[in-house]
Amino acid sequence: MTSEPTTRERIRQEAAALFREKGFNGTSMAELASEVGITKSSLYHHFPSKQALLSEIIELTVNRVTPLVHDVAHSDLPPAERLSRAVYIHTVEAMRDRDAVACFMEEGRFLAPDFMAAHIRNRDRYELLFRQIYEEGVGLGVFVDQDPGLAVKAILGMCNSVVRWYRPDGSRSADEIATEFSRFTVRGAAVPQLMPPVEEIAHERSA
Repeated sequence: MTSEPTTRERIRQEAAALFREKGFNGTSMAELASEVGITKSSLYHHFPSKQALLSEIIELTVNRVTPLVHDVAHSDLPPAERLSRAVYIHTVEAMRDRDAVACFMEEGRFLAPDFMAAHIRNRDRYELLFRQIYEEGVGLGVFVDQDPGLAVKAILGMCNSVVRWYRPDGSRSADEIATEFSRFTVRGAAVPQLMPPVEEIAHERSA
């Protein structure tokens, strides 16, 4: 049985939706309070500033997904399967929480310096997990030898695009999209003669 969200959780949910729709700078705290159904003073009781609110949305988002990818990145699976699973997880989670992920992708640039430092650390720590997988694949001769940083940015850019166009009532399910993205990524990364058949690549399903 799913418990009712707390007021703080409802504030984050409504804020993420508004920030995605109208932008961080285009959303006022008064407007947010009205959407949540609380007073502006009550809103400030939970979050001292709009900056603190955006920072928490972003931090919780990356901290929710990072451990999932970390476990895959540090597993004993071959690099191709680890990359496939990491891409699957990232893509599914992006579709599951589109508003919060959009805040991470688009609105994080509006964070003040004291919040921005933590955002950059978390972002770099997350990207490093993908980079480690890719670099190991290059070292073993199974991935194309190219700039790992650029390769990872390309991969994550593709995955993040689902936030802009995915619809739950669309023709493809989140699972189907994530599976296709993971297969496409491995095909693109693999040294051609060593690329495993796509049916042999396992895909970890998010709980």
